[in-house]
Amino acid sequence: MSNSLLDGYIPDTAWDEMLEPSGTPRSGYAELYHRLQELSGTDLDERCRERDRSYRDRGVTYSFAGQETPFPLDPIPRVIAPAEWAQVESGVAQRVRALEAFLADIFDSQQIFKDRVVPRRLVLASPLFLRAAHGLPAANGVRIHVSGMDIVRDSDGSLFVLEDNIRTPSGVSYVLENRRIMTRIFPELFAGHHVRPVMSYPQELLRSLISSAPAAAPSNPAIVLLTPGVHNAAYFEHTFLARQMGIDLVEGQDLFCHDNVCYLKTTSGEKRVDVIYRRVGDDYLDPLHFRPDSMIGVPGIVGCIRANNLSVANGIGNGIADDKLTYTYVPEIIRYYLGEKPILRNVPSYRLEDPEVLEWVVANIGKVVVKPVDAAGGNGIVVGSMASEEALAAATLSIRANPRGWIAQDVIKLSTTPTKVSGGIEPRHVDLRPFAINQGDRIWVMPGGLTRVALPKGSLIVNSSQGGGSKDTWVLAGGGSLKETPLKASASKIPQPRAGLPERGPAGRSEQ
Repeated sequence: MSNSLLDGYIPDTAWDEMLEPSGTPRSGYAELYHRLQELSGTDLDERCRERDRSYRDRGVTYSFAGQETPFPLDPIPRVIAPAEWAQVESGVAQRVRALEAFLADIFDSQQIFKDRVVPRRLVLASPLFLRAAHGLPAANGVRIHVSGMDIVRDSDGSLFVLEDNIRTPSGVSYVLENRRIMTRIFPELFAGHHVRPVMSYPQELLRSLISSAPAAAPSNPAIVLLTPGVHNAAYFEHTFLARQMGIDLVEGQDLFCHDNVCYLKTTSGEKRVDVIYRRVGDDYLDPLHFRPDSMIGVPGIVGCIRANNLSVANGIGNGIADDKLTYTYVPEIIRYYLGEKPILRNVPSYRLEDPEVLEWVVANIGKVVVKPVDAAGGNGIVVGSMASEEALAAATLSIRANPRGWIAQDVIKLSTTPTKVSGGIEPRHVDLRPFAINQGDRIWVMPGGLTRVALPKGSLIVNSSQGGGSKDTWVLAGGGSLKETPLKASASKIPQPRAGLPERGPAGRSEQ
């Protein structure tokens, strides 16, 4: 009897990324499929144990259910053919360009409202609209420095954008760590493939941050990464990116603002800051303008930006373009600002402010997905077909009480890939989060991004905060062999070292 790894793998009714309905490998998967067949289950188990040891040793963890655990990496990669990636790459860049234009407009002349393309109430009634962001300058014309749009595949193989994440998207550090560990533990899987590298992400991000510095900043601007602190679920990512870019990792207490200038407290005195890459939400960023009880922000940041003395990435107020009701208008936004047809389609969605649509959704709530417009990380989502009667009743009450606060979408039965679980290799649903960096003169889309896996059988919720895992994502190119850029920022792009360390000591340093 054969002991080949994938012999017992049976896809379900969803589109399977690896196998055709006939059981033959799809385009781009043939070589990987045959190499996986050469692995035994015992060999795979041992390599997975080595993966977990490596992640624990390196601190590649995620906070889930109150505990720090190794970030779940499935050992079977996801493969994306060159032609399909070209569609994803161009579609993501198109959405970034359109949403940049939208943000620039609504925080200035608001012409899109005057032309009645989208209603003014879309913005004014949004819980994510910040009046304090009106008129704030955007150095280099960029507000969306980093985006992470979620893309899914339907049962017929079609690609859709599920949502746009342009506030503080997370997960890129796991993309880089996943590639590092896969090349070390499963080197033979890469043989016969030309997998496009991903390790240049820190350099690309640093280039965007440098180019976004205020006009008065020196050619070598002072850049810091602002984190909420060690208790944040994505703290590993914050330390990782700061270290790779060669910039200081700081908390709110390390910074202060005086005369509309931001400073970093160091052991050798105060040092001016030109750019903040923030991983702190808008509500907590500046207690003078937003939540006055915030202990993780910096009073006066908004004033520094308005005086053109500081840039913050991503821009303050981006949340309005992240609003899931705004998402339903993105195709119109693309046509309005770019004069182009959307390359990637939206999932069919329903605006509940229309009373007839509201009643239809309530009557069919067991057949749709309902989402709060301002939520992130999968929080508040109700998948009707998988929800209890109590959950559906609660969602109905919330929707009726605040129709503007929700959207509904058709259920997309996400595609599946072979995934290692306790019972062997089984299909699990996945999505894809490609990361894009806007540098002003170009939009760079990382080749691959984060493939997220819903580990519970049948689940469609892939978010890490909801117990999801990940896969190494291979974007194939023609010819050659795997070559990765070293995981270190280019010396020509690293800001020159500044005298002194953050005043708090080692906890504030980027290498911690």
